[in-house]
Amino acid sequence: MTSTDAGDPPIAATDTLSMTGADVAMVRWPGEEDRLDRLRSERRPRLLLVESGAAPPLPSDDLEDWIRVPAQEVDMMARLAGLERRFCENDAICPEVDEDGVLRMGRNWVSLPPVDFRLAAVLVERFGAVVSRDALARAGWPERTPARNALDVHVLRLRRRLEPLGLAIRTVRSRGYALEQAERQQVSQA
Repeated sequence: MTSTDAGDPPIAATDTLSMTGADVAMVRWPGEEDRLDRLRSERRPRLLLVESGAAPPLPSDDLEDWIRVPAQEVDMMARLAGLERRFCENDAICPEVDEDGVLRMGRNWVSLPPVDFRLAAVLVERFGAVVSRDALARAGWPERTPARNALDVHVLRLRRRLEPLGLAIRTVRSRGYALEQAERQQVSQA
């Protein structure tokens, strides 16, 4: 659904929704308390989908919100937009990439060569979320398939370029890579 008209049919419970800048986890309440605890510890933005008749929980922090399902799309989008805004504010600053190949983090910046720029653009768009190796390969080399280790070499170079900005690219085994603030990565590994 793309319309946000108040007359839209209600949205039922789903698992995740990808947004610009953040992946918001959709958590069924009650029923997914263990998953909710894990998401809270990872500091992931999450929207609790409260089943009819269940008492809503008190949000544990500003990266959590709830809505009773089924819900109208316009209401769901408003909650998700608020979570996205708070996610970026909570992390102080979200990185940005411009069309000239410059990645900015606050007042600091780095100029990127074309392949690294295309890889960084995808990682920034999904800041804090996992991006698959396939998605990165398609972004970095849109007209051909790169050699097996080309992606690894460019990710290594990109890591080195982003380190002075306080950004880190984390490898997520068997899934891909995630761009995060370096301090946040160190905390989550501790």
